[in-house]
Amino acid sequence: MRTPRYWRSGTEPATARSDLKLRFLLSVLFLPVFALMTAGFAVWAARSSSTDVPSGGTLVVFAVCCGVLTLLAAADLWVVVRRRRTEL
Repeated sequence: MRTPRYWRSGTEPATARSDLKLRFLLSVLFLPVFALMTAGFAVWAARSSSTDVPSGGTLVVFAVCCGVLTLLAAADLWVVVRRRRTEL
């Protein structure tokens, strides 16, 4: 049985640690989802005409937003993997 890393002292907000297993699971699940959504919106924007609804500009904004979320999920996955390696 592992002992807790920090004993409860009443200062938990200052020493709080996030659940790395949950962050790892969410990053692994949503990284490909956001990447596929980025590609899908980019292709849709490239194939849309000026009279389509939603417009190509709106689809580009969606693609950029999904791209940013992809980068954030990848960065979080990298941080979680690095922390898990250093803690063990």
